[in-house]
Amino acid sequence: MNSVEGLVNQIQGLSTTASDVLSLQNLLKQADDSLHAESTRLLPFLDQLDPSKHSLGYLYFLEACTAGPVTKEQAGSYVLMIARFITSCIAEQIRLAPDKFITVCKRFKDQVLLLEEPLRGVAPMLTAIRKLQSSSEHLTALHPEFLLLCLLSRCYKAGLSILEEDVFEVDQPRDLFLFCYYGLVASQTVVTAPMSTVNAIAVEAFKKYILVSLIHHGQSPTNLPKYASSVAQRNLKNLCQPYIELANSYSNGKITDIETYVEANKDKFESDNNLGLVKQAVSSMYKRNIQRLTQTYLTLSLQDIANRVQLNSPKEAEMHVLEMIKDGEIYATINQKDGMVRFLEDPEQYKTCEMIEHIDSSIQRLMTLSKKLNGVDELMSCDPLYLLKLIASGVQAGRERQRFDFDDFDNVPQRFNI
Repeated sequence: MNSVEGLVNQIQGLSTTASDVLSLQNLLKQADDSLHAESTRLLPFLDQLDPSKHSLGYLYFLEACTAGPVTKEQAGSYVLMIARFITSCIAEQIRLAPDKFITVCKRFKDQVLLLEEPLRGVAPMLTAIRKLQSSSEHLTALHPEFLLLCLLSRCYKAGLSILEEDVFEVDQPRDLFLFCYYGLVASQTVVTAPMSTVNAIAVEAFKKYILVSLIHHGQSPTNLPKYASSVAQRNLKNLCQPYIELANSYSNGKITDIETYVEANKDKFESDNNLGLVKQAVSSMYKRNIQRLTQTYLTLSLQDIANRVQLNSPKEAEMHVLEMIKDGEIYATINQKDGMVRFLEDPEQYKTCEMIEHIDSSIQRLMTLSKKLNGVDELMSCDPLYLLKLIASGVQAGRERQRFDFDDFDNVPQRFNI
């Protein structure tokens, strides 16, 4: 179109049927450069468009409007405008231009951070994810942005709702790395994800993976799982040596040793922004040492527990024991009269209705996952690019013997012709 006014008229007239929207998409692609050239005067035209009807056209105009530098004063009005668009836009239309929608949403995140109000971005970003997703198992480029906002606004429950969902489709590897890094509980996924070179996200995730494992499990794996990439196996431990040594010191069970080590490496942990997690790991050692006592003794006095675990007083020992009982980490009773603690067996008999339902749910989930993996395996096994690469790798491994024969592929589903 030769004019912005004419393009607005086209948007208004071609936003009804699916075929019209596809035609509009071609027009908008052709006009994209001119929209960016006219970006400073596009804002008034947005008032002529309804984001709930003209979502695709509105998206192109909005992306062009927000392309330049934004002041703090402008950010306030843009945040309201973008949040309104995200809430009311038509999912089918914005999915025709996913890159632009992602760009606008990332700018929205930047603007709420500029305003120092990350909480304002949590709900709209979650809505944006739902509209961009092709399914609930689709991890988009907006997932890590959403988790970052949740972390900065301390809105952890909202972030947990996303982390609990199964992920089976990823647009870009970087999105998965960042998603798992911000999610923290999924740091092992970052460490074991396929990688051709070591990246900073994986290194930082491995550091946090070690610390979180110490806090929650009382131990950190000394070796990466076998399915981790060879790049990760070779490099991650060397790049995270202070954390490996911290885990080794933790395994000795001596509070004084680990406190001395942390103090000596405090600057390193602080520069990594991990000092808080390190302190939590040190604090968790008291609980781990109390748990070790339950494996040896049936009864102990609070004074004995304080001495063996290196706590300052029986009162402090009582506080730790009560907290662990409350969290279900140990099973015990405290006799207030004589200050004796009696350690008990786990009362769970695994025969209640709730437990049976939980086990059945886990089995069903595993069966569903197995079916999906079989489906992916079948698709990959008949992908012509995969088969050609497989054959090429066989030839490269050694021409002295034939590793692959046409008979090797007799059982491959014949879904592609190569």
